[in-house]
Amino acid sequence: MFDRKNKEEENLVSILENSKEIEENLMRTYLITAERIHNNNELKERLENFAQGNAKRTKQLIDELNDLKND
Repeated sequence: MFDRKNKEEENLVSILENSKEIEENLMRTYLITAERIHNNNELKERLENFAQGNAKRTKQLIDELNDLKND
């Protein structure tokens, strides 16, 4: 039973870490793309907002990972 719980927690940590990496990559992509846009302020702003959303989700994932590691 203990091994199963450990394995489930390891899988959860792996999924959350992978999700965090995806969010960070998306955030970088949105910011880099926004920096390259000069003729469409509306699109630039939307991309920056997407990046902010990714930053918030990344922070939440980091918090969840820290909680799991501290339990």
